[in-house]
Parts: sequence; C-alpha cells; structure tokens
Amino acid sequence: MTDEEITEAMRTDPDWAEFMDVDWSKATIVYPVKKAAISIRLDNDVITYFKKGGKGYQGRINAVLRHFMQEQLKKDEDKAG
Repeated sequence: MTDEEITEAMRTDPDWAEFMDVDWSKATIVYPVKKAAISIRLDNDVITYFKKGGKGYQGRINAVLRHFMQEQLKKDEDKAG
C-alpha cells in the first residue's frame, strides 16, 4: 500500500478515526516497567474523568503522572546545566 492508501484506510476505519488529528510528533515509546501497588486518594471528578475512557484508566493516570515527572526532571536539568 502507498502512504496515501494507508492514510485513506485509516480515515475510513471507525476504530482509528478519533486519532487522525492527534499530533503524534512528540510521541515516545514507553516500555513497561515494574509497577508497585499503592493506595492513593484522588478527587472523585479526576477518577470519573479517567474512567470515562474505559478500561485502562489506571494506566492513563500513570501516563499523566509520568509525563509530569519527565517535565519536572527536564526543568531540574535545565536549572543545573
């Protein structure tokens, strides 16, 4: 398939349609790391928001926290460098 054919197939695929306009330019590969079970208290509206996305809400919360952590680490490096 050509790039154009792939793009058209993606546009007509209902499972892919919502991702067509996402900017993937800063996407990174995330390799699984060992997880630790903890207890954490979150605001109800935060939990509700992430659960709306369906199965995997805890992974999405983890991804948001990881992104925040990585941005903070970059800031720390900039200050030190």
